[in-house]
Amino acid sequence: MLEVPKFKNEQLLKTALTHRSALNEHRFEKVESNERLEYLGDAVLELITTEFLYHRLPGTPEGKLTAIRSALVKTTTLSKVGRELNLGQMLYLSKGEEISGGRENDTLLADTVEAVLGALFLDQGLDIVQKFVQEAILVRFDEVMKKKLYRDPKSSLQEEVQAYGFETPAYKVIAESGPDHDKSFSVAVLVGGQKVGTGSGKSKQAAQQAAALQALHEVNFSTLRHK
Repeated sequence: MLEVPKFKNEQLLKTALTHRSALNEHRFEKVESNERLEYLGDAVLELITTEFLYHRLPGTPEGKLTAIRSALVKTTTLSKVGRELNLGQMLYLSKGEEISGGRENDTLLADTVEAVLGALFLDQGLDIVQKFVQEAILVRFDEVMKKKLYRDPKSSLQEEVQAYGFETPAYKVIAESGPDHDKSFSVAVLVGGQKVGTGSGKSKQAAQQAAALQALHEVNFSTLRHK
């Protein structure tokens, strides 16, 4: 079972768990959001994952390594890690963000995972972060390779479901949020009329890819009933 690592400096962890929306409700306190830690954590995660793949897959071309790395650290994967760590319940959010479902938002959870990695790097160094990333993220490497999740998720999902006699997956927008210049979309993917995954993104296409990736990660299509 995954757990958030123990921090020497607990303020770093608190900052990693502070969404920018919370700042509006703490105007007179010295509070920082997790955005800078997220930026740092993203870079640390990329370095650790890149080094892992470089040694694990000798001779593999750069393009394929990049695709595999993307599959390992995509929003869908990181949000799943966030849920396993129960980060959603630990977040500092504004009331409005919480009401709108922020604690279950895939993008928000994935960003928080990266912020925690950035905070852990500052708190205890690269070796400790590397160990945690191995336990939380790189253990999914075998699944990524077996299911070829490094390929375009929508294409992989279509091949997977058709192999089991289902028709092409259907995608349905289930929610939109944000102003016109910064919209976010939530999409459900259906196979045989049954919802098998959901995803969020800044475009409908990105949300569809995220939904397809979740379905590939979590659904055993050999047990899915035909309607």
